[in-house]
Order: sequence, then C-alpha cells, then structure tokens
Amino acid sequence: MDGYGIAKEKYKKIGIDTENALKLLGCTPVSIHCWQLDDCGGFETSDAALSGGGILSTGCYPGKARNLKEMMDDLEKVLSLIPGKKKVNIHAIYGDFQGKKVGRAEIGPEHFESWVKWAKKNEVGLDFNPSLFSHPLAESGYTLANQAKEIRDFWIEHVKRSREISNHIGEELGNTCINNIWIPDGSKDNTVTRLEHRQILKDALDEIFEKDYPEDNMMDAVESKLFGIGLESYTVGSNEFYFNYAVQKGKLITLDTGHFHPAELVSDKISAALPFVKGILLHLSRGVRWDSDHVTTLSEEIVAIMQEIVRAGALDRVHIGTDYFDGSINRVGALALGARTIMKALLFALLEPTATLRSYEISENFFARLALLEDLKVAPAGAVWEKFCIDQGVPGDFKWAQDVLDYERDVLNKR
Repeated sequence: MDGYGIAKEKYKKIGIDTENALKLLGCTPVSIHCWQLDDCGGFETSDAALSGGGILSTGCYPGKARNLKEMMDDLEKVLSLIPGKKKVNIHAIYGDFQGKKVGRAEIGPEHFESWVKWAKKNEVGLDFNPSLFSHPLAESGYTLANQAKEIRDFWIEHVKRSREISNHIGEELGNTCINNIWIPDGSKDNTVTRLEHRQILKDALDEIFEKDYPEDNMMDAVESKLFGIGLESYTVGSNEFYFNYAVQKGKLITLDTGHFHPAELVSDKISAALPFVKGILLHLSRGVRWDSDHVTTLSEEIVAIMQEIVRAGALDRVHIGTDYFDGSINRVGALALGARTIMKALLFALLEPTATLRSYEISENFFARLALLEDLKVAPAGAVWEKFCIDQGVPGDFKWAQDVLDYERDVLNKR
C-alpha cells in the first residue's frame, strides 16, 4: 500500500474521509496577492516605487517584475506551483496604463481589461484594492480621514472608481470580486483630534458606499491596522472602528494576521466576529514582532485559523487570502510558498474529526479531547497533501522549489 493508502486507512479509523477532505480543499479558493512580485511598486510610472503610507518592502533580491507582462508571467509560474482553486488579488496601481499618466481619481474598468483577459485565460478570479499610499496626496498621513475636503474628495473618488472596477471584474468573470479598503491614516505622535478624524472617515465611507452593486459581482471589505511605519501613535481605522462599521453597514471585516498586537490571536477573533458580520476576509502573513509581512509558514496560529473556520462551518463566509512582501528572497518562490502553506493548514483542519472532539468536550472528557488533538499533530497529513498535489498536476514537496530555482535561472536572472 502506498503512502496515501496508509494515510487514508489511518484517518478512516477516526472517522475522516480523506477523499471528501480533498474535495473540499480543491474547491476552496485562496486569493494570491500580486504585490509580492514587485515590492509594491505598481505600474503607474516607469520608475514606480513604494514610498510612505505606513508600509515598507525591504530587500533587493534580483529579478522583480518591472512591468505588467513580467508580473503576469511570474504569476503564471506561481499558479503552476499551487494546487487547488485560486484567485489573484491586485491593487489599483497595477492597471494597464499603456505608458500614460492616469490619475488615481481617473482610473476605470478599461485600465484593467488586460487583467480580466488574463484571468479568463488562467481560469482564476480577481480581487481588488484601491491604493491609498505612495502618492503626494497621502504624504500628510491622512487620505479618507483628511480634514482638507479637496484631498478627501480625491480619495473618495478613487475608492468609488475602485468599486466600479471591482463590479466590472466580477461581472466579466462571473466570480465575486472583493474590493478591500485599507488606508494608512494616522499620526506618528500623540493626537488630539482622534474623534474628528474618525467621524470624517465614517462620513467618507458612507459617501463611498452610497451606490450598491450586486454581491454576485462585488463585495466590500474594510481592513484595520494597529499602526504603520511613521504612524505609530494613532491609527484612524482601528479594529474597533472598522468592526463597528462592518456590522452597521453589512460589510466584510478584514483580519490581517500582522495588523494586531503580537499577543493577539486572529484565530480567536474569527468566532467572535462571525455572529455579527456578513463575512470575513483574511490577509495572511507572518508577523515577526510586528507587521513585518514575512512569508506565511506553517505555524500553530495559521493551523488554528483554519481549524476555527472549519469548526465553524464557515468556509463560505471566510475568504482566504495572502498578503506579504519580502524583497530579500526569490519573490516567485515566496508567493508560492505562502499559498502552499495556507492550503496545507486548511488540509490539516479538514482532516480533523471535529464531531468526535465536540463529543468529548460536551461530555467533559477533556483528557480524550487533548489526547486526540495531540495525536493529530503527527498524523500522516503529508501523504494526503502529496495526493492532492498529484491530482492537481502541480509538483509536490521537495520538488516544487527546484522549479522556482529553474525559473530564476532561466527568467528572473536575465532581467
């Protein structure tokens, strides 16, 4: 009997059907962010580079994508290394601007038709984000929460157009496009006008959301943050602010694993949010002491996040995505590694005998519960993962990294 056959029989003894787990894994999409591939530079100008706005990509590893074609080529390589159902997440700064200077308050669906065609060819969905950073009108530290009406109106228009673009993308692809709003607004030092800025932000969001779009085409999400670079003392869009707003307005709440205090667990927030919000968007990374956006690895917390989703029966209400940018290592490999890791964590959760664990808990047999949870940690999930990779036609573990190194030699090193 092969490795998968042995694993299948072992899981069967604890009531787990591995074939059903693989089926669920294969139909659960993971949204893969594009900005790992060019260090968040975008394609607004030929010399686009990340500058300010509370975020920072570090490292100068060779081979980053310099234009839209290179990014799409790199994404196709990434997709070939990740099993399962995929989406690709893009920012407004990654439009196909044809070498023209297009203001962010002037973007439209026509600037993203290349992405729609590419997504159709590669059979993936698309998600979207307005880009409220790396811009002269973001240098004050305030965008949608800016007290200056002319600056605030500029960003309101940008987000309105981003929602229009998201609606168009979803309609064209027949796949709901999530438009996620994150702003860097805040202050480096102590702030007196906290309530004023938060009221301004609420009013700006209310104006942005005045127009409704079909949820089959697009859904809105709002994303909080604890702090950003240069904005250490005050963040307008805190977790409390956006959680309340999402509940009141029926929006998705975005939980980014790097956007909270290191002692906070996003896994615990999932069950706290689900009774109140329309749904959750996850941005998964690996924070090292803070929101450092390291590549996701198979940590206990990532597994716990997936377990909470599966235990809650919420795979249809929690949208899973990656979000990190490390310029110190091979970017293609980093993007594929994080997504593969997340899929492995989800598989671990799907291979958990939740009903049995619940029965132990209800009967207060806490030893049996703990013993089963511990035994699961060394159960043969790796063999099931290998079967998944084979079935999906992607290289398995100990093989896929060589594909990345070959791509680096043949493509990235020639840039």
